[in-house]
Amino acid sequence: MERVVITGMGAISPLGNDVDTMWTRMLRGESGISLIDTFDTSRHKAKIAGLVKDFDAEARFGRKEARKMDRFCQFALAAAEQALEDSGLQLDRIDKDRFGVYVGSGIGGIQSLLEQHSVLLARGAERVSPVLVPMMISNMAAALISIRYGAMGPTLSPVTACSIGNTAIGEAFRLIRAGGADVVIAGGTEAAITEISLASFGNATALSCRNDEPAQASRPFDADRDGFVMAEGAGILIIEAYSHAQRRNAPIYGEVIGYGASSDAYHMVATHPEGTGAYLAMKQALNEASLKPSDVDVISAHATSTEIGDRSETAAIKRLLGDAAYSTPVTANKSMTGHMLGAAGGIEAIALAKSLQQGVIPPTINLLRSDPACDLDYVPNTARQDQLQVGMSNSFGFGGHNAVIVLRSI
Repeated sequence: MERVVITGMGAISPLGNDVDTMWTRMLRGESGISLIDTFDTSRHKAKIAGLVKDFDAEARFGRKEARKMDRFCQFALAAAEQALEDSGLQLDRIDKDRFGVYVGSGIGGIQSLLEQHSVLLARGAERVSPVLVPMMISNMAAALISIRYGAMGPTLSPVTACSIGNTAIGEAFRLIRAGGADVVIAGGTEAAITEISLASFGNATALSCRNDEPAQASRPFDADRDGFVMAEGAGILIIEAYSHAQRRNAPIYGEVIGYGASSDAYHMVATHPEGTGAYLAMKQALNEASLKPSDVDVISAHATSTEIGDRSETAAIKRLLGDAAYSTPVTANKSMTGHMLGAAGGIEAIALAKSLQQGVIPPTINLLRSDPACDLDYVPNTARQDQLQVGMSNSFGFGGHNAVIVLRSI
C-alpha cells in the first residue's frame, strides 16, 4: 500500500487568511472571536462569532465570478489556491485522471438561499437568481475546485456535519493508499454565520452568550464555559502519495497514517455522554496506524466548549489511553478560532501538522478553572515545546458522526 503525506496547506480563518498568520497567532494564544458586525444582533442571545476579516472576494476572483459563488465556495477556492501553491505541484506535469478533490461543507450556501428568498418575497419569482441552486448546494466547493484545476479524479463532498474535514482527509488517505489517486485536495469549508443559523443555535442554548467578553467566550474544559462560538473559514490540504511526492521533491509536512470513523447511534445533536462513538473512532484510527495508545504524543481535541461534549470527549480519551491519558497533552484550537463547523477538521489538521513539524503545541486558552470532570493536561493558556512524533485529531458532528485522523512527523 502507498504511504500518504501532506504536501501543501491553505487556511482562511478568524485568526488570519493564510497558514503562517493563523499559526503564529495560535502559538501566541490569541482569540479570533469578536462581536458580529455583519448584521443586527439586537434580538439574538449570542452576538459574537469567529468572523473571517479582510477577505475581498472580488479582488481575488473578479466581480463577475465572485457574485456567482457563495462565501463558503470563495473560502474553499482561496484556501485551495494557497495549498496548491504551497505544495509546488505543477499541474501540467501530473495525471489529471488521478487528481481528486474531497472537500465538504456542513451547511453550504445558506447566505445565498436567504438572500434569494428575500428576493422572492419582495420582487417575485421571476427575479430569483438562476444560479441559486448551484450556489447553495454543498458539493459546489469541491466542484469549483475541480473545475478550476482540472482535477478529473474522484470528487467527493462529505456531509458529516462538524467532522467533515477529518472525513475528507481520512477518505482521501484511504483512496490514495489503495492506489486510486496520486493527489487529492482535501478539507472543509463553512460560511454559516447568518441571522437564522445564529438564532437557531442560540435558541437551542448551544452558544456562548459571553457577549461582553468575546475573546474569553470559547473556553473548552473550563468550569465556566457556557457553549460554543460559531465561526467560519476553510482548511484545505494537499494529500499525496509518498512516492509521487518524492519524485517531485515536494515539501512534506507530515504523514497520514490512520483514520477511524464511527457513529454514536444516540441522538440528533447530543454527544453520547460516555463518549462511546468517539472512543471507537479513536481506537480504529490507532489500529489502522498499527500504533498503541501509548504511542500518541498529542491530541487535538474536538472540544467545542459545551458542557456535555467536553466531558464526553475527556471520558473517551481516558478510556482509550488509560493511565497515559494524564500525561498526554490535549489541545483545543477552538478556544481561539471558535467552532468553524465543517471547516474545523481541516484547520485543526493543519495546526496538528505544524505542531508535529515544529515540536510545539498551541495552547487551550481561557482555561482558568477546570471542570472537575475534565482533568487532563489541556496545555492551558501558553504554548508548549515538546518532543512530538505522533498526533491524533478528533472531529465529531451532529447526528453522532465521529472522524479521527492520526498524523506522524516525517
